[in-house]
Amino acid sequence: MKDQAIKQLSGLPLAYMGDAAWEICVRQTLLERGLTRPKDLHREATAYVSARGQAQAMEVLLEGDRLTEEEIRIYKRGRNASPHTSAKNASKQDYRVATGFEALMGYLYLIQPQGRFEDLSQECLAIIEERIDHERK
Repeated sequence: MKDQAIKQLSGLPLAYMGDAAWEICVRQTLLERGLTRPKDLHREATAYVSARGQAQAMEVLLEGDRLTEEEIRIYKRGRNASPHTSAKNASKQDYRVATGFEALMGYLYLIQPQGRFEDLSQECLAIIEERIDHERK
């Protein structure tokens, strides 16, 4: 897709792409860490791809000056979209923020400005991992 077409996508198609791109990023990371048993992979991945985990990562990104104005605009486009489904295991607020997170990730994955998807993904993985470690203690 051309950049102009990507920039015109609404929040939900961007979130659709971002969900897939983030899932691949998480799965690759878990494999690189040496996890190989499907049960372990699924259990660990769930914490990273959950609406709550994504919402917490997004909240940390928004608190600092980590995002550009354009990235914040894309996040809000996803967050404010009207999904046709509802969250099963998350609050409505977390679900909306997670949809914004996925829209941002989808946008960055499609646009690929100088590795921004990879950089932000690594930062989000670290944020979620810190939350997981804190909850396990």
